[in-house]
Amino acid sequence: MIINNQAFAKSLNEEKNKEGRGGDKGALIIYSERDEFGSRKPIDVIAKTNPILILDEPQKLNGPATQKAMKRFNPLFSVNYSATHKQEHNEVYRLDALDAYNHKLVKKIEVKGIEVVNLKGIDGYLYCDSFVTSKNKPPMVKLEFEQQLKSGTVKRVLRNCAYGDNLYELSNGMLQYEGYKISEIDANDTGCVRFTNGEELHGGEVANNSQEMSDLRRVQIRETIKSHFEKEEQLFAQGIKTLSLFFIDEVAKYRLYDEDGTQKLGEYGKIFEEEYQKIFRDRMQELYQTPYGEYLRNMAADVSAVHTGYFSIDKKGHSVDSKCERGKDTSNDESAYDLIMRNKEALLSFNNPVRFIFSHSALREGWDNPNVFQICTLKQSNSNVNKRQEVGRGMRICVNQQGERMDESVCGANVHVVNKLTVIASESYAGFVDSLQDEIKKALYERPEKVSIEYFFGRVVKVGDETYKIEGEQARQIVKYLDRHDYLDDDDRITEKYKQDAANGTLEPVQDKLKDIEPAVHVLIKSLYDKDSLEEMITNGNQTTVENKLNNKNFEKQEFQELWKRINRKCAYTVKIDSNVLIDKAVAAIDAKLQVTQTLYTLSVGYQKNNMQAHELEQKTSFVSPSHTTNVLKNAHDSSLKYDLLHELTQRTSLTRRTVAAILSRINMMKYRKFRDNPEEFISKVARLINEQKAGLIVEGVTYNTTNEVFDKEIFTAECHRVALSKVFPALYAVTDYVVTDGTAEQSVERKFVENLDKADEVAVYAKLPRGFYIPTPVGKYSPDWAIAFKEGKIKYVYFIAETKGTNESTELKSMEQAKIKCAEKLFEKLSNGEVHYGQVKDYKSLMDIILDR
Repeated sequence: MIINNQAFAKSLNEEKNKEGRGGDKGALIIYSERDEFGSRKPIDVIAKTNPILILDEPQKLNGPATQKAMKRFNPLFSVNYSATHKQEHNEVYRLDALDAYNHKLVKKIEVKGIEVVNLKGIDGYLYCDSFVTSKNKPPMVKLEFEQQLKSGTVKRVLRNCAYGDNLYELSNGMLQYEGYKISEIDANDTGCVRFTNGEELHGGEVANNSQEMSDLRRVQIRETIKSHFEKEEQLFAQGIKTLSLFFIDEVAKYRLYDEDGTQKLGEYGKIFEEEYQKIFRDRMQELYQTPYGEYLRNMAADVSAVHTGYFSIDKKGHSVDSKCERGKDTSNDESAYDLIMRNKEALLSFNNPVRFIFSHSALREGWDNPNVFQICTLKQSNSNVNKRQEVGRGMRICVNQQGERMDESVCGANVHVVNKLTVIASESYAGFVDSLQDEIKKALYERPEKVSIEYFFGRVVKVGDETYKIEGEQARQIVKYLDRHDYLDDDDRITEKYKQDAANGTLEPVQDKLKDIEPAVHVLIKSLYDKDSLEEMITNGNQTTVENKLNNKNFEKQEFQELWKRINRKCAYTVKIDSNVLIDKAVAAIDAKLQVTQTLYTLSVGYQKNNMQAHELEQKTSFVSPSHTTNVLKNAHDSSLKYDLLHELTQRTSLTRRTVAAILSRINMMKYRKFRDNPEEFISKVARLINEQKAGLIVEGVTYNTTNEVFDKEIFTAECHRVALSKVFPALYAVTDYVVTDGTAEQSVERKFVENLDKADEVAVYAKLPRGFYIPTPVGKYSPDWAIAFKEGKIKYVYFIAETKGTNESTELKSMEQAKIKCAEKLFEKLSNGEVHYGQVKDYKSLMDIILDR
């Protein structure tokens, strides 16, 4: 039975078991003796089954009538499910905000802080919009200021300003800008423009004036619309509808009614339409002949149709403010909530022109829309505002037009490029982020921060489909590994070196004793310092960004076109595997490598000292240190649970029952008996060993055939439309203006590689291949890293496809990854008739060793 809170409060209220206005039809049924229930009450029949109650948002079910009704069910037990429990009972599972982010289950947060600052001696208006960067010119700053026209009237203008520009002159002699000559433009991070009078403005800051609040709101609305168009252009080709949400604290600021009840726009509604029309016109000039531009012309040209408001409705049908209970900043207003929920699915369709939503800031939690990508709060921020609640309305992973969640299984490493929520805050970036991080920290469960053998010992970790258990010797080896490679500081905490190496894919290899559990090792190490992920979870939206456009001059170079012609073909594959060979290899691998842990128990014996002192009791030292004995726990897995071993392995290997049965019948009997020691671990490890052998045979048996389809050149810019300046490399010989690399800019393998690649005399042109360019393989899609065209003459291979890894040793790569790389080698050999060479390199030197045949 599924029932919502409102129906539960009525139908399960026994006092409403009566006819008339005070009664309820549902209550009358459930609490009355009925013929179809054998003259019994339905509630008594249900109670006899001892049902399990699952309560969503239990903090809303604390009313006395509801609590009394739940007892009438005589439940076996109740499960309370909520992110914000007011009363905690026996906790059985927790997924907090940090876990959800690290598991890529929610969006990444980007914050654009807009702060009103008081520049001394200025009464006029000055807004630092953004910074403009170029590879060949000094940075410029886009400023909005007041300018006096020849007619004597004053208007606001937005201008790109350079070093040395004087706002007094640009404003046509307005005294309020005397001394405002630009002395420095720093485009790094959030950017900063400094003036000769000592004042400075950062990106998103507004100078104080008499209209400061109205100006701030206008800037917030404008920034929200700008962010919307940027995100919408990026996601449109992927079939994802983009929505933006404005929270306001007074309905009249968006919607007004005159004396005869006619609806008209309030202050924010007018500002929105003015700013939208300006930005729409500018964008249409850039996008006129694109599919996205066509969509905008058809669905977004009518400004009155692109925005709407969802508010409480009074008896006259007018929108009104949602009322808050005393001491709360949220409302339980059902009329506004139901209105939004009824339209939730329709809002996701491209056929619905609504893309901007205004709603009351107090509307209670419980509603959201997965495709909200911008949230703007048009109200005064204060210490009572819950930042987590504000951003929570847009944290769900988005969906496309088919309703498919665009999660990690679909987007891969780009899940947080696609799923990024931009918050346009009415305060400084630092102030908003500090408050948000403090709120998140308060809700996190306690995490260990120091390394110890005890932390690792006995931990069970699931990585993908594999389950790993850390034994005692393995726990000691993990600590040795960290200490040996300077991954552990004097206070037993994980060092920055480990974090950097993990981000850049250059971690030192683990010892042989840890090879089989290596994925679990790094998952556990990461959990020791994952509070640092709070810094990664929220990025600064005011950072200077660049638009990564196709460099047509480099793209059209003959050398690249020759290379692109050879590799730009989509393909399909067929696979033939000799079952007998697979059986032989799987049996040999299981016999040689299968290790299944037995359940152990430790017996510790200690005794009290002959003479005890009071201080020893306080210090808990009154017992002599215990001795320890470790033994195998026999019959630990004896239970009534029965396993269908063949079924489990066929599900995990995609082989037939006959083939799996042949493998099991031929393995060493001592190995087979390990199934009794630990069935789950046996199944997991046997499946992994079989899949490893299957991956190797797949490579030998795969055959590729090209299709008539090709990749569009737009794939080179589709994934990273706008990128933070600090995360890109300005390239001279790439087919895009900038190259986006993995890891941190200074340390990553890819960053070092492209720096050397771009200044090499022998390189004609190159491309960082996007994920949109992929090779289908039987073990998943594979995207190589680089396509390079060298100058003919001194080198052996003119055309080269490179995969950059922190190592060249194939033994250090997972078997599935090795299989993908081998498939790529086969495909490029077929596509180019040997003219395109594919290879794995760890740096530019190793690439040169290959192409010069050294």
